[in-house]
Amino acid sequence: MGIDFIIHYDCEPKNALALEGLMGRLKGRDRANAIIQLYRVEGDTRSPSQMGFEMVRRTADGTEETEVIVVQQLLDAAEELRPWEHHCTGCPANRTGVPFGCVGTINYPVSTLAERWLLDQLPDSDHPLVYMLLQRALRDLGYSGQAATPLREQEGVFLENPRPLERDFGGGIISGDQVFEMLFLSGPIQPAHGALILQFFGGISPDLDADVMMLFAAPPSPEWIAQHAPFQHVASVRDDESIEHLKAFFRAIYIAFGLGVPVLLDI
Repeated sequence: MGIDFIIHYDCEPKNALALEGLMGRLKGRDRANAIIQLYRVEGDTRSPSQMGFEMVRRTADGTEETEVIVVQQLLDAAEELRPWEHHCTGCPANRTGVPFGCVGTINYPVSTLAERWLLDQLPDSDHPLVYMLLQRALRDLGYSGQAATPLREQEGVFLENPRPLERDFGGGIISGDQVFEMLFLSGPIQPAHGALILQFFGGISPDLDADVMMLFAAPPSPEWIAQHAPFQHVASVRDDESIEHLKAFFRAIYIAFGLGVPVLLDI
């Protein structure tokens, strides 16, 4: 269970399978492989057709739905992806270089370390222009953090820490709930919004020249973006799984920004 994201670049697999069909098969395949591995570790050698499990889906309002799943059914559904995999070769939205690399997941719960990392990325007064844009976004778009409260209250499910972390900017405080709402609870991330998110969270430099930032509304090309605003986040041995997934998420936003397409979210 996690936050699924996809670079919404038009392609044959999405057109043929629909987003729901594509995402459902990919998630089903991942679940099937995880269940098979778990059974094998326990010494169970049954075939996937004899393996079943109960999957509980927890919705944002706290209710639960339970369904019995046979592993082989998930594998059979995932096989329907195979004829479409060749379309992913050379696709500019293929973030990972493997079939359907436009898709990613941030697993729940988001760790306390990752929540602190996100807050630490935010610009302060040492980066006055982007800091002003952040304050304006918080005010004008109403990122109060209240939308994240029901998720936070389900302790340890969506967010590891039961209380939101905070960062004091000297007269102003931003909470982890506001960050979560800004990133994940405000609908699809359109390219212009993505450019701001990348600046707010260190995906691109917060100290770009104003003339470069002016062109973000309609950047000439992905190559221009790569030259003038290269992606900043790199892997670190200090990263936990949540931070690794968040960096991949920001990379997806960066690619989508260059392609002029949104990033769609399913929490």
